[in-house]
Amino acid sequence: MYCLRTEGSFDSAHFLAGYQGKCRNIHGHRWRVVVEIFGEKLEESGQERGMLADFGDLKREVRGMLNEWDHSLIYEAGSLREQTLLALKEEEFRLVEVEFRPTAENFSRYFFERMQERGYSVFQVTVYETPDNCAVYRG
Repeated sequence: MYCLRTEGSFDSAHFLAGYQGKCRNIHGHRWRVVVEIFGEKLEESGQERGMLADFGDLKREVRGMLNEWDHSLIYEAGSLREQTLLALKEEEFRLVEVEFRPTAENFSRYFFERMQERGYSVFQVTVYETPDNCAVYRG
């Protein structure tokens, strides 16, 4: 089996509603996302002959996906009061609402599924919340 790996990163803030600890407060991370794809066969003809996928295309997909999250406040739907959301929007802060608790574990599955939707055979996605701590999702 062949495997390709690429990575990207984005900076954002989040918080964990209902968590009893420091992470209940808004705080930021440089999220590092490592995407690994796989396949049994390489392309047999054309420009991509001998390749599983074009690294340029793969990098562009990953980085494009991650740019949607860069320099934003990521929050779980229903976790902020309407007044708070209104105030943040009036200040023109970049907000990204998600339907899940914004943990490294949930992000790893989310990005895995997004890459699958884009037509890749994904082996695993690793999301680093800090340089030393990460979550991995394999389908």
